[in-house]
Amino acid sequence: MRVVMFGFQTWGHRTLQALIESEHEVVTVVTHPQGGGVYEQVWSDSVEELAKENGIPVILRERPDDQELLDELRALDADVFVAANWRTWISPEVFELPRLGTLNIHDSLLPAYAGFSAMIWALINDEREVGVTAHLMDATLDAGDIVLQRAFPVGPRDTAGDLVAKSMDIFGPITVDGLALIASGRGDFQKQDRTKASFFHKRANEDLRIDWTWSAEELDRLVRAQSTPYPSAFCYHRGKRLEIITAEVSREVYGGTPGRIFYREGDGVAIVAGAEARRGKSKGLLVKTVRTADGEVQSAEKYFTHMGGYLTSRP
Repeated sequence: MRVVMFGFQTWGHRTLQALIESEHEVVTVVTHPQGGGVYEQVWSDSVEELAKENGIPVILRERPDDQELLDELRALDADVFVAANWRTWISPEVFELPRLGTLNIHDSLLPAYAGFSAMIWALINDEREVGVTAHLMDATLDAGDIVLQRAFPVGPRDTAGDLVAKSMDIFGPITVDGLALIASGRGDFQKQDRTKASFFHKRANEDLRIDWTWSAEELDRLVRAQSTPYPSAFCYHRGKRLEIITAEVSREVYGGTPGRIFYREGDGVAIVAGAEARRGKSKGLLVKTVRTADGEVQSAEKYFTHMGGYLTSRP
């Protein structure tokens, strides 16, 4: 089939590489101009460079909504469009152009976790498996008919970075396999059950703030979700920002007021956590590594020179 691909960063790069190696003809790639965002430096494989290396025409756009682009796309007479990590809205005027529609690759098991930062939200919410969905694009974001899904388990100590890396390995194969199903003439793809749908926003600084009334288990997942390469979860100590780099759930139960710097356990320091902590029913968050306001990374053993006092959500 004649394919036009919309994609960016490593997700798009993996998808384009799989398309190049497939039986399909990639007639044009539409990608974003390289920017200076922090995540563009982390997941930085260039869709533009890969396309040019393989003699594929490239169109650069922040948004695919101008008449010139629409005319170019119409003239290409593609059978299908593919979108992989395209970060701005694609209008029905665009995604309905090809005769077989537009296949979008999304990093969750739709209809759950539509929208943004799916792997981070899923880890925080203690999902036992995550995955990737290939679906046909329609007017509602991430709500079109499901062509194919691939799931994988969340390991007990996985970070969001681990899950993102695993999902990236799926983007290329699921795209090629999804296109094969579309090319076969199937028209009975799975409708999404909208009663099970959830839509999540992009992560922001407020989403990284530690609330010590969360259970230690929840805070452990938050720290793992907000680990490298993502910004770290944070709190405040003596009025200064303190990022929690690594942590785990304590072995022992620690009762008292949430946020209390309580006890040395092994190579960590236990912080009282959980809304029921005052009843002596909650384990603590065992902090292992922190980053201070001046950027210095220290072990909790070194940083917390004395027990007592509190970690707080705000200065």
